[in-house]
Order: sequence, then C-alpha cells, then structure tokens
Amino acid sequence: MYWMDVMPVVTAIEVHQRDKERAKLYLDDEYAIDLPLMQAARLSPGQQLTPTEVAELSAAGALQAAFDQAVHFLAYRPRSIEEVRRHLVKKEVPASHIAAVIERLLQRGYVDDVEFARYWVANRERFKPMGSRALRYELRQKGVDDEIIDGLLAEVDEEESAYRAAQARTSRYRGFTRQAFRQKLGALLRRRGFSESAISDVALRLQAELELSDTGYFLSSDDD
Repeated sequence: MYWMDVMPVVTAIEVHQRDKERAKLYLDDEYAIDLPLMQAARLSPGQQLTPTEVAELSAAGALQAAFDQAVHFLAYRPRSIEEVRRHLVKKEVPASHIAAVIERLLQRGYVDDVEFARYWVANRERFKPMGSRALRYELRQKGVDDEIIDGLLAEVDEEESAYRAAQARTSRYRGFTRQAFRQKLGALLRRRGFSESAISDVALRLQAELELSDTGYFLSSDDD
C-alpha cells in the first residue's frame, strides 16, 4: 500500500452491490478500503488524502465492519455480551475494536445481559423447563454475572417448572409400576437440573393426579 507513504488521490467511490450501506474506496485507481456510506459521501474523486487520513478511514471502516458483524450475529436471537465478544474474537476482530463495538451496542440497547438472561429463562420455561441448577450453569456459560442470575432465578417457581417438564412425559410411562414411574420421572428431572425436593413433590403430585384421572395408568406391584 504505497499510499501510506505518499498523498494518494481518490479516484473512485463505488457503492457495494450487496450492501448499500457500504462503499469501496479507490485511491490512485487501486481498491483501498471499504467504508460506511456516510463516510464515503464526504469524499469526492480528485480529493487528495494524507496518510493519516487514510489510516483513520481504514480504522473507521474496520470498526464499522466489526459492528455490522455483531449486529448480524444478534439478528437471529438475543445474545449475551460475552457471546458477542466470543463471536468477534472468532472473526479475528482486534481487541480494541471489540471493546468499541461492545460499547456502541450497549449505548444503542442492542445488548443487555439482564434482558438476555430474562429471555433465556423464559424460553426455557416455555419450551424445555429446567431447574435452577441447570439454568445457572447455562447462563454462566453465556458469561452472565451471578448477581443477574440470582435475581432472575429467584423469580422462578422451580416446582411448577418441574411439574410442566414431568407432565409432558407422562404418556410415556403408562403401564409402569408406581415405583418405576417415580424412578423414571426422577431421572428425567435430575437431568434437567431440578432439586431433589422439587422432584419428590412433583412425582407424588403427578402420581396422585394420574391415579384419579386414569385408574388403569399404573401397573400394580407389591413394591408400590
């Protein structure tokens, strides 16, 4: 890039075909850097740039590209700040740019670990109820602070979550003895991270409900 030692001339500015918010900057008839369209609009063919100006434009373009990568990553679902950071590291974005991108995302409200954790817990509650232990582990893996996790898990009724998780499986255990039913249910709920007290209460609760609603649900056994 010889223009880093001389004062190159802007010879062309082309809007990207696939990204109308970005432009290609040509210096002395050579492609130089990508720029946000708003920055490119301040330039014009024939304009001479100093090496410092070129370096500043290059840094701004790289920062915008990293920001765009982060926004694209966030388009699929909410993410924790740490998830965004790890994604940008994988994309080989410099640490200084990552910090600037995270700050811009925070300022615009694009990332918020409290809201992310709330989304994550609500999503689990709706589609795959899990116990506090499992939820805590998952959120920690996402880089969420313990203080945030503690606050959200305090709002979760673990027994009701365990009940919903178990209720969705009862059709699979018809024809089991009561003891086998409780064992199967317990194993399922332990894998989902529920506490032993919640498991015990839910197993007995469901057993009683099934005995009332379906007298042929359980296989009789002297061990029950």
